[in-house]
Amino acid sequence: MDHQDVDAAVAEMLRVLGPHTAEDWTVPAGPLEWTCWQTAAHIGHDLLAYAGQLAAQPADAYLPIDLNVRLTASPAELLQVVTACGGLLSNALATANPTLKAWHWGPCDPEGFAAMGVAETLLHTYDITQGLSVNWLPPAPLSAAVLNRLFPAAPPGDPTQVLLWCTGRGEVDGLPRQTSWRWEAARSD
Repeated sequence: MDHQDVDAAVAEMLRVLGPHTAEDWTVPAGPLEWTCWQTAAHIGHDLLAYAGQLAAQPADAYLPIDLNVRLTASPAELLQVVTACGGLLSNALATANPTLKAWHWGPCDPEGFAAMGVAETLLHTYDITQGLSVNWLPPAPLSAAVLNRLFPAAPPGDPTQVLLWCTGRGEVDGLPRQTSWRWEAARSD
């Protein structure tokens, strides 16, 4: 995965949520404890954090920075923040040496940061659409790429449904619902 995948995920988020910025984003984002607004701010935070990790290349911790979005920001402004943070991650990925390693619970390559950026964007966009009662599912090609990079032991099946199942957001026939999970972004190879 690379910067183009991050760009595609952010563009998809804007496409699906842009028409709903006048709605009430103070409602819970699906099953999350966060509101739709807080969930979108979290997406921006993670995209910025991943860009920072790639730029600074720390070997043993996350940088001590946070994104603080003004509480007065409208949902439309919040989507602009996510767009900016997605652009920063995309640019960091586009210029990163493919052999670069930066910390994410171990050594992680640029492809891993791209996959996490796409996953955060798609999965939390899904959460927000659940809160806003918008019928939407993450695109299958991006879901498949995320599964391939972050969930190598994922079961076979429709990539979107499997990604939702892997992250505790959906059902897959014959398998118990996930109640805890983690992805494998760090690789020692």
